[in-house]
Amino acid sequence: MPDIRIIHYEDNRELREGLAFLIQATPGLELVGSFANCQRIGEEVRALRPDIALMDIDLPGISGIEAVPLVKAAAPAAQVLMLTVFDDDDKIFRAIRHGASGYLLKHTAPGEIMAALVDLHRGGSPMTASIARRVLRHFQAPAAPAEDYRLSPRELDIVKGLVAGYSYKLIASDLFISIETVRSHIRSIYEKLHVNSKTEAVLKAMREGLV
Repeated sequence: MPDIRIIHYEDNRELREGLAFLIQATPGLELVGSFANCQRIGEEVRALRPDIALMDIDLPGISGIEAVPLVKAAAPAAQVLMLTVFDDDDKIFRAIRHGASGYLLKHTAPGEIMAALVDLHRGGSPMTASIARRVLRHFQAPAAPAEDYRLSPRELDIVKGLVAGYSYKLIASDLFISIETVRSHIRSIYEKLHVNSKTEAVLKAMREGLV
């Protein structure tokens, strides 16, 4: 299988260079770009075609959170993994709402960061344990009555697959449909649930008791 293409945004030079070395030294990963800011992120993502953008939040000019939708606009299939010191609810949920698929704190062990990149590419949503706990607490809080999102039976089947952690390929195989059909349903699910990422769709489905 081809290497997972990584683009990295981090303004701390020492950390940026350290992670660049680790990514390049990890079998199955390829660093296609490493930048100190997001000023030209749309152009860079379109040119370099990454599978994953590894993103700090506190960047000069355009913040990492503001940059997430720019990545998705330039490369809709690309995933975004936040790597930051911030563990407050506002930034966590803003990042997820903007389309981030994972959220790690910078004290995460280097090997775990590399493993998270692989996990993300395989369909996972890696999070530092304390972040995952915050997310779960938020979605376990008493909820208002769920809206009728008018998901079709097939869309509900796909949401169940996402909640179970299945990849698009596995969902397609399980439901005897093509991956492109899965992608088409996913777009409709995002629109109906008013979300922008798989992680947000899964969390909302769990929060609203849809599956």
